[in-house]
Amino acid sequence: MTMEHLLELDKKHFIHPTSSIQQQQEKGAKIIVEKGEGIYLTDKNGSVYMDVMSSLWNVNVGHGREELAEAAAEQMKKLAFSSAFSTFSHEPAIKLAEKIASLAPKGLNAVFFTSGGSESNDTAFKLVRHYWRIQDQPNRRKIISLKRGYHGVAAASTSATGIPEFWNMAGQMMTDFHHADTPYENGTDKAIVSLRQLIEAEGPETIAAFIAEPVQGAGGVLIPPSDFFKEVRNVCDEYGILLIADEVITGFGRTGKMFGVENWGVTPDLMSFAKGVTSGYVPLGGVIVSNHIHDVLKEKSKGTLFHGYTYSGHPTAAAVALKNLEIIEKEELVENSRKMGEELLKGFQKLKEEIDIVGNVRTIGLLGAVELVQDPKTNKRFSPDYQVAAKVIEALHQRGVICRAVTYEGTDIICFSPPLIINPSQIDSLLERLKGAIKEVKEGLTTV
Repeated sequence: MTMEHLLELDKKHFIHPTSSIQQQQEKGAKIIVEKGEGIYLTDKNGSVYMDVMSSLWNVNVGHGREELAEAAAEQMKKLAFSSAFSTFSHEPAIKLAEKIASLAPKGLNAVFFTSGGSESNDTAFKLVRHYWRIQDQPNRRKIISLKRGYHGVAAASTSATGIPEFWNMAGQMMTDFHHADTPYENGTDKAIVSLRQLIEAEGPETIAAFIAEPVQGAGGVLIPPSDFFKEVRNVCDEYGILLIADEVITGFGRTGKMFGVENWGVTPDLMSFAKGVTSGYVPLGGVIVSNHIHDVLKEKSKGTLFHGYTYSGHPTAAAVALKNLEIIEKEELVENSRKMGEELLKGFQKLKEEIDIVGNVRTIGLLGAVELVQDPKTNKRFSPDYQVAAKVIEALHQRGVICRAVTYEGTDIICFSPPLIINPSQIDSLLERLKGAIKEVKEGLTTV
């Protein structure tokens, strides 16, 4: 098909997720991607882009891995799909559950599979409520999360998300979800005070679980203070509340550890995962639960567990995930994430020294962010009228870089999450293009 034909069909038939419908109708698709290889995407016009968001934080092993296509084809020829309902099982899901348990923090050993991150967090919420109900504590239903957190767009995961725009899209949220202050702006002490106050106000006997991302991704790559999760673990233990780590973005090497919580030596009671488990090649997610929770479910659940998705434990998805995890381990991509993240941080810090609108910069593994501010000394933010983040993203696009901006309460943040295979020369190329994009936007601001 010609580009013109594809653009018209896109406008007519394709409702894009998390996109401006009006913009789509006026300007058409931003790009139409044709193929991917390594850290690069090529569009229908032949233009090549560095994909430094790993698409949606998820293409950990890079684009175009034939091994994953071959794993999918081999499994499809043998058994493309078979239900896991009613205790039916198959080898790929069994082997994947065992593999994920072997990678997870000690004590987390049982896996419930889903199709993606939103389903994983919804599943975690249902499991913890069921856990309390079968122990004669049905009032423990409330879920506490953090402001600026992102946990998905299904009904319950939207409610746990701490970004108001996601609540406003379809009206009223579900009940029994509450949001504590983040430590990123307030520090650990104030954040823990906020969490305690919320628990006491709602009643500890009504709280089922606390959920947080080890690093808040969509909120702007917000890395917590080093003591935050240890304090959260202590508070949860004190009040008998379960701790859920949302590892959808941070899992499988993204932060320089296999799982994000390992950076702070904390073991949660449940971990939700998705994205990097297959590097996005096929949809797959899940929840890992602790031995204690699994034991309670085995001992006290009566009859059927009425929760499950058609594609829970999908054989082809499981086969791809196994091969993907094999690649991550064989190519030592967790360690590469750590090393390249350090190089990326050095580059960001140099930009901060050279360009006076660059404010806070940060990385943890290959998750990173650059903040843009009018005055770094006072952290004075740009007026929203300037649309600084959006302009930098467009300037990067013109330089062949696909990136993502977050603007939150006046803070302009450019986020980075490149594939874990990225190498030093590609880091240098990215930094050079970023420098040019920020300088271009800065020069344009002087004329506004």
